[in-house]
Amino acid sequence: MKPLLPLLLLLLITFHPTPAHAELISVEDFILAMNSKHGFASDSLRALLAQAKVKHSILKAMDSPGEAKPWYEYREIFVTPTRIQGGVAFMQRHLPWLQNAEKAYGVPAEIITAIIGVETIYGKNTGSFRVLDALYTLAFFYPKRADFFRDELENFLLMTQQENMNPLTPTGSYAGAMGLGQFMPSSFLRHAVDFDGDGKRTLWEVVDSIGSVAHYLQQYGWQRGQPIVLATQVQADKAASLLALELKPQYSLAQLQQWGLRFAGHLPGKTPGSLLMLETELGEAYWLALDNFYVITRYNHSRRYAMAVTQLAAAIRHQRHIQALQ
Repeated sequence: MKPLLPLLLLLLITFHPTPAHAELISVEDFILAMNSKHGFASDSLRALLAQAKVKHSILKAMDSPGEAKPWYEYREIFVTPTRIQGGVAFMQRHLPWLQNAEKAYGVPAEIITAIIGVETIYGKNTGSFRVLDALYTLAFFYPKRADFFRDELENFLLMTQQENMNPLTPTGSYAGAMGLGQFMPSSFLRHAVDFDGDGKRTLWEVVDSIGSVAHYLQQYGWQRGQPIVLATQVQADKAASLLALELKPQYSLAQLQQWGLRFAGHLPGKTPGSLLMLETELGEAYWLALDNFYVITRYNHSRRYAMAVTQLAAAIRHQRHIQALQ
């Protein structure tokens, strides 16, 4: 059973006793900062934030992460026949735009598709929380990461201003992620693109989502035509030291092999890489993680997430090939 919301926090949120006054001051300080930094009218912003609702379910969800699952259980959520076939159908419907994105940014169409598939089941589940409510709740009632979410609330207000959106309208995840690709507001401002050329960046529509996901990965250093991750072996007594290295590839394949990596593939010795281990039902399995794998972890820092995207993309590509032969 999931732990209940701590009683003290529940009381603070529900009954607003004296300590809640500090939260109101924090909101007021935020309003004044938005006025000073960006010229937002304080009265208008105060009226807008007065309409934001604190969502207790969001606070509970934030303390119930799914990342504790071992890889083989995590994989079963995302690399499924339904998502594979859904990815094939998504590619069939939107192939010209996916090809345009691959040409423009170098990111394979299957990888773009897989990210959208993992994030929102190809747009079927983009989230039902008002983004304003989610970010307000976490910015002022979730002390663990309040600073981060206040920054995202700031970026959300800038985003809605720039894109001429009603701040009360956009919906997303319980953490405030938006659209088919689940961009946080800061990512929207940096990486969202108007891929269909209609003058708006609309991540709740397929075409802009395709272009924006590809642009995001390209901006973090995606290498066109290069592999992502390759199966490998490792000298047993050297595994721990290799796994202690950062995931970001900083050492060459030749160096890693000197330190105990047993990679049997064909890559230049200067290729940068790192060792990745994930749990399977049969025990530990090792992969050589390359630059493009690290780039996927910039979208979501979880290694399990990056491997789910990689394997879902491979399965979609394989299924499309099979269907093409029939």
